[in-house]
Amino acid sequence: MFDRLEIFALASARAQHAAARQAVVARNIAHADTPGFRAQDIADFAETWRALQQGQSGPPRVIDAGTPASPNGNTVSLELEMLRGIEAQRAHSRALQVYGSAMGILRTSIGR
Repeated sequence: MFDRLEIFALASARAQHAAARQAVVARNIAHADTPGFRAQDIADFAETWRALQQGQSGPPRVIDAGTPASPNGNTVSLELEMLRGIEAQRAHSRALQVYGSAMGILRTSIGR
């Protein structure tokens, strides 16, 4: 009965998506001075969620960040990466909050 609650799957997928995005942001920042490095990002969560609903598994799709190149061909913008990192942290915190709230509701419903 409680083994397939979609709210838990959604919260878990959202947290994993945010963690993957944070990893991509960290990699981008690490390569901020690498000539020719192209900044990357993770596809929107909606795309990832649709793929999971269709039974596909695996990490979220990595895409080109689409930022302009500097004279050495590097497309990493530290300012944009900071913003992406903050967005990822907020998304992860939000997912954990949803998960915790759902657990509280579930515990209340079974009387614990």
